[in-house]
Amino acid sequence: MSLKLNVITVSTRPGRMGPKITDWLVSVAREHGAFDVVPVDLASFDLPVFDEPKHPRLGQHEHARTKRWAESVGSADAFVFVTPEYNYFAPPSFVNAVTYLSKEWAYKPAGLASYGGISAGLRAAQSEKQLLTTVKVMPIPEAVAIPMFAQFLREDDTFQPNEPIVDGAKLMLSELHRWATALKPMRG
Repeated sequence: MSLKLNVITVSTRPGRMGPKITDWLVSVAREHGAFDVVPVDLASFDLPVFDEPKHPRLGQHEHARTKRWAESVGSADAFVFVTPEYNYFAPPSFVNAVTYLSKEWAYKPAGLASYGGISAGLRAAQSEKQLLTTVKVMPIPEAVAIPMFAQFLREDDTFQPNEPIVDGAKLMLSELHRWATALKPMRG
């Protein structure tokens, strides 16, 4: 049985660049071949600031959008979060989306593909790793960090990174597969 990887575009703001990076990463992951790859756009779930009346650990979601989000997260064996950095921190959309759920996240690995200016979104990635561990997600050390990401946008508005970034993505995917395979029995 193949493992499912959700590649999640974290930014929800108008004019975001995340979908271009997600498109590239999805194609690399499909070519890599270790996962059934599903692109997931957080903006399509339209999650307001956490508004479920019951605690996420109960799994008793009332709103249809939360149920759809829970189904998406629950069906995955691993995640890659494509994330920008906002004010040296994770985007609020990421923090909110993680907060909505609990058991759906547990015992799954995550890779981070961060992008930004000179810091490549690494400060956001560090804060995201800390949050992910609280819902029992294992953020792996291997990651993709894209500094000055605009330099990799082509005239046709697609994202085309350099060889070290591509190699980093392949390494991250291989490690994600190892972790996803190892953690699957824990989810019973």
